[in-house]
Amino acid sequence: MSTVDYFERKLDDKRRLTIPPEIRDKFLSGAVITRGFGKYLHLYPKDVWDNLVEPRLGGDILDEHIADLNVQFRMGKVETSLDGKQGRITLEQHQLDYAGITREVIAIGVGHYWRLLSPDQLAKGRETFSAPH
Repeated sequence: MSTVDYFERKLDDKRRLTIPPEIRDKFLSGAVITRGFGKYLHLYPKDVWDNLVEPRLGGDILDEHIADLNVQFRMGKVETSLDGKQGRITLEQHQLDYAGITREVIAIGVGHYWRLLSPDQLAKGRETFSAPH
């Protein structure tokens, strides 16, 4: 099975994003879409969210950093599933507004999930991504 670390798509008129056939099996359990760390979205397979993200968000009840992460990831969080043969997920308008996505979406694999960005955000981010650390 091949892996897809990058793909570009255009949303249809109903805000649906087509997931490449090569990675649809990763979303058999469903999908979770959240705000990202910046002005982009995170797309998680549901089992990744349940098994890797959710336990980390449970952390220490008095840890302010954990509380901030909960606010970041839970505000606007949507759980969904692929729509049959077409392999599409619907992005909510409030998520698109947050990420500045109008029609074109760039998805970049970052480990167990994908960042969904607008072309403009990718162009702005290239300065950050390529900066020496």
